[in-house]
Amino acid sequence: MEKFTLINRQRNRIKIFKKFKSALPQAEEVMEIEYACVYKRSSKPVIKGSRIETLEIAREEYKELLAEGWMKTSIYNHYL
Repeated sequence: MEKFTLINRQRNRIKIFKKFKSALPQAEEVMEIEYACVYKRSSKPVIKGSRIETLEIAREEYKELLAEGWMKTSIYNHYL
């Protein structure tokens, strides 16, 4: 699975959904969600934190964000 990056309409908040890397077999069904802020349009995003969720919860959050108007982007992938 690759990394998915979503950005909100104001283009100041980013959420990155990616597979959690771990050697434990229980961690195969887990995703990491990172939060980032962009203080200026041309500036590098600042990672504020992250959390670990199951695939089901991460998929639900991803769908909710798309419904709210967040859109997929690859603009900031080279910074992260």
